[in-house]
Amino acid sequence: MPFLPITKEDMLERGWEQPDFVIVTGDAYVDHPSFGTAIISRVLENAGYRVCILSQPKTDADYMRFGKPKLAFLVNGGNIDSMVAHYTAAKKKRSDDAYTPGGKAGVRPDRAVIVYCKNLRRIFGSVPIAIGGLEASLRRFAHYDYWDDKVRPSILIDSDADLLMYGMGEKHIVLIADRLAAGEDIKNITDVKGTCYKVLTKDYKAGPVKECPSFLAVSEDSERGKRDYAKSCKIQQEEHDAIRGKTVIQRHGDKIVVQNPPMEPLSTEEMDEVYSLPFMRDYHPSYKALGGVPGIEEVKFSIIHNRGCYGACNFCSLAYHQGRQISCRSHESVIEEAKVITEMPDFKGYIHDVGGPTANFRAPSCEAQLKKGLCADRKCLAPEKCPAVKVDHSDYLSLLRKLRSLPKIKKVFIRSGIRFDYLIADKDESFFKELVEHHISGQLKVAPEHCSENVLKRMGKPDISVYNRFKKRFYELTGKIGKKQFLVPYLMSSHPGSTINDAIELALFLKKEGLHPEQVQDFYPTPGTVSTCMFYTGLDPYTMEKVYVPKTPKEKAEQRALLQYFRPENKELVLSALRKAGRYDLIGTGKNCLVAPSKPNNQRRPNFKKKR
Repeated sequence: MPFLPITKEDMLERGWEQPDFVIVTGDAYVDHPSFGTAIISRVLENAGYRVCILSQPKTDADYMRFGKPKLAFLVNGGNIDSMVAHYTAAKKKRSDDAYTPGGKAGVRPDRAVIVYCKNLRRIFGSVPIAIGGLEASLRRFAHYDYWDDKVRPSILIDSDADLLMYGMGEKHIVLIADRLAAGEDIKNITDVKGTCYKVLTKDYKAGPVKECPSFLAVSEDSERGKRDYAKSCKIQQEEHDAIRGKTVIQRHGDKIVVQNPPMEPLSTEEMDEVYSLPFMRDYHPSYKALGGVPGIEEVKFSIIHNRGCYGACNFCSLAYHQGRQISCRSHESVIEEAKVITEMPDFKGYIHDVGGPTANFRAPSCEAQLKKGLCADRKCLAPEKCPAVKVDHSDYLSLLRKLRSLPKIKKVFIRSGIRFDYLIADKDESFFKELVEHHISGQLKVAPEHCSENVLKRMGKPDISVYNRFKKRFYELTGKIGKKQFLVPYLMSSHPGSTINDAIELALFLKKEGLHPEQVQDFYPTPGTVSTCMFYTGLDPYTMEKVYVPKTPKEKAEQRALLQYFRPENKELVLSALRKAGRYDLIGTGKNCLVAPSKPNNQRRPNFKKKR
């Protein structure tokens, strides 16, 4: 199956005078199931619709390339938020963009969804516009914007789009497409699950809903405004459940943003159908001369077998986008995809990953959540594992064994996140043993994130003792098979709750463990997460407790430097942090010290001896 049209000539070659949909995206066009645009376009094509791809438009001529679509423009910012694509956690411009041809930075605009929609509205007038993807999904209500350092309204208001699809959109898009094709006005499509729409306050018909504090209330720069923002965050997080979630509204001046309850996750059969669609599994050939699209490299020979994550760490937006309920593909579906990969001309025998948001989840967290939904007031795995959580790796292990046995496959690796607290809770070590023996390419990345009890509590992560038990057993199993394999822990600095003393505790933990991390992640307040709410408000939205937040560039730099205290270029920042905390015992050359004192300057000291 060829790529979908990206030029008017491509469209005309198919005998089309007009597309049904034009997908406008902030990414280059990559027809691979790890890319949202690829999935939505193939799902629509499979449903009988004509779809063209408008990638990274800049000029009016670009926007007018295919003319006005028969049904609607569908707009997304790309696989990641356009602001995250452009800026580091320190708000510095990035030098590259993995989702742009040649890795070139700055090709998509800041706030891509808003820019694209406003240009479409200016050029095409009242054409139907629906927005989706991560950027739209996480900004569906009034949200704190780190880059503006203020609360912005719902992206549905800012973009002037007609409809917003949140979460994974395969079910939404076909329902909406069929109703548009039947002649229904997009403004009347207000009852599809997993969508948000806006209505004039005077036209709103009240119903049984959960109401968030208004945009005016949550954007007020005051203690009251921050409390209202935290209340709003709690409502949005708690109602994001396909079984028990209610309609949620938020007033924006003379308009009301209405969020319908979440769409049900795909069933195994539905997910199998999506991943059986005829993806080309590569970037469009027109990008080859520009250096290709770097973002394909990590996923080209990888397989997604599941969606959702009931781990739901507070700093991660995934649970608020995909949801906490697990969906998974059948063994047969995954094996068929693996066979397709083995026939690719540049395949070398290695499946790089068989994973997803959390690689070792292939079932619901417990039986109760299938009838009642996931608990609104507690997490499944933190601060400790809920007794109701069923721990079982047998199905995942069976799948991996089948993949390992396929012809042309030398190794099957797991590189996406392994939830170590779930793994170490399994009394049957069969998966753990085979993971260590067969599925690690020298290093296994895991995410303890911190060691301080106070910080881990705010992150929604388990106590560090759980990681220590996992680490101990990992190295025991690795030693038994005589392999040199290592854990690479993901660590985060400056998360809400982390004081300088917490950062020092983490530095001492790293020193004790003999770890010299090459990379550390400074907390990035992205839209839609509980941790971002804490960063902005200084409150835990679930408890309304006050939370310490490191915000100044100096303190954030000090906390980050402490995680790499061994680097000479970090010495002055580490010294500053230790002095600030009164930890002079850690300044010196002893084995328990973090950093040596500054060398005295070589200037001649004044002679204070009395003259005779």
